[in-house]
Amino acid sequence: MNVKDKTAIVTGASSGIGLSTAQLLSKMGAKVALVSRSKEKLEKLSTETPNSIAVPADMSKVFEIKRMVQEVTNRFGKIDILVNNAGVGYDASVEKIDVDTFHYIFDLDLVGPLVAMQQVIPIMRKHGGGTIINVSSAVAFMTLPNNAPYASIKCALATLSLTAREELKNDNITVSVVYPYITLTNFERNTIRDVPLPERELEPHGPFPPDSADYAAQKIVEGIERGGSGNLCS
Repeated sequence: MNVKDKTAIVTGASSGIGLSTAQLLSKMGAKVALVSRSKEKLEKLSTETPNSIAVPADMSKVFEIKRMVQEVTNRFGKIDILVNNAGVGYDASVEKIDVDTFHYIFDLDLVGPLVAMQQVIPIMRKHGGGTIINVSSAVAFMTLPNNAPYASIKCALATLSLTAREELKNDNITVSVVYPYITLTNFERNTIRDVPLPERELEPHGPFPPDSADYAAQKIVEGIERGGSGNLCS
């Protein structure tokens, strides 16, 4: 898909990968809806990002997601691209996972993307197709101590996405998954932790340095443009 003049929703657009993706799409000529909970920050970013609008929404709340999609549709008439990027990490041992916190992470990191997909699919189908990119994580393939709640949800998101890809291929709607490596964002700072940070078992970066948010954004846009690959690893 050529993104020029297309309408895109990017969730988690106030910082990190989401912000870099929104800025790159705008630079390439797309009309972009910036979505996150941070109303004031979004409005400021919108003034700095051509062809964009700020649409505050809490992606853990179903009614706010529905309102957000309707607002974007009313403004632009259609939705061609959905980038489900909003999310937060949660570190805890399996034995000590707080169920209420896990429910919140589940709602934000899995149910939120699902509801957004459900809302945009009929719109995309009506207009002849579209592209959905769901941002998972490399930890979806790993079994890291204290990372089970986040990793399990990101694994579920990948399965949901690739199943939707098969279901929607005859509607010209492509669903792809991005599995970012360690990225230089505020993600770790915002992660919810039920394990003391000094005791947390961190995996080494290995032979490769962390990726930048801009690099992850490039991979996301490559997925939008290419549309032929179900799995994109940054």
